[in-house]
Amino acid sequence: MERIDRKKRILDSKRPLPKDAVNRLQEDMRLLHTYHSNAIEGNTLTLQETKLVVEEGITIGGKSLKEHLEATGNAMAFERIVELAKARKKVDLVVVLELHEIVSRGLLKDAGRYRTQNIRIVGAKARPPDFSKVPALMDELLKEVSRMKSHPLVKAVHLHHKLVAIHPFSDGNGRVARLVSNLILMRSGYPPVVLKKEERKKYYNSLRKADSKNLGPFGNFVARALDESLTIYISIFGGEDELLPLSELAKDTSYSQEYLSLRARQGVLSAVKMGRTWHSTKRSLKEYIERYGR
Repeated sequence: MERIDRKKRILDSKRPLPKDAVNRLQEDMRLLHTYHSNAIEGNTLTLQETKLVVEEGITIGGKSLKEHLEATGNAMAFERIVELAKARKKVDLVVVLELHEIVSRGLLKDAGRYRTQNIRIVGAKARPPDFSKVPALMDELLKEVSRMKSHPLVKAVHLHHKLVAIHPFSDGNGRVARLVSNLILMRSGYPPVVLKKEERKKYYNSLRKADSKNLGPFGNFVARALDESLTIYISIFGGEDELLPLSELAKDTSYSQEYLSLRARQGVLSAVKMGRTWHSTKRSLKEYIERYGR
């Protein structure tokens, strides 16, 4: 949280951000969010295939219509939360149902409506509440979030977990939860986060722990994703915030690339994994050495 707040102050000091750079970043984040959010749910489109579907309108041979609709729907929903964030729209019932309708358009008969039957989530310890309780539970949750005076990250984590636990829709709950939690962050000036499909197991495990009243692991999971997004946004200004491979940063230190990679995986060194290579900044490395160098 300290690191996130520090980076948020740096980002705010650069405002207004260059319009062209922000537009490019938002396009990249829309693609990454769409790809990873769908892949977490089992969509088999690759990142490049998702890009072709979303940006070029090209159909991919051998892939189902469902997977194409998931890609276009999620991308459209991301565009919508960008609009809502600019208008500083709070997350209410209308927003939640609208986002579900967009991501489920052409996929579900009850797109934009609460489920009308009970369901069971395979692998989950807790069973979602009876469908008859969903409207009241969602009303209570959204009112609770609107009253919270907590850090936007805490609000986003709380809403994300609770929405998934209530499971208000017959399908698409995870996609909607990731969208509305991003809306909370974005309307407070934070960049959107991307929860990656490579960490799908960690994502679901931390949600299960949250079901048992241990919200810490899930909070840390989302916090690391937000820290990474802030690093990427700040990096557009270059200088000591330019993202560099750890192999290059290690040359001016007593640390090896392997050791810095370990600290990056642990989340102690602020870093971003691009492809198979960890990147960090001179500022982040300096802060790491000042705090942990001894």
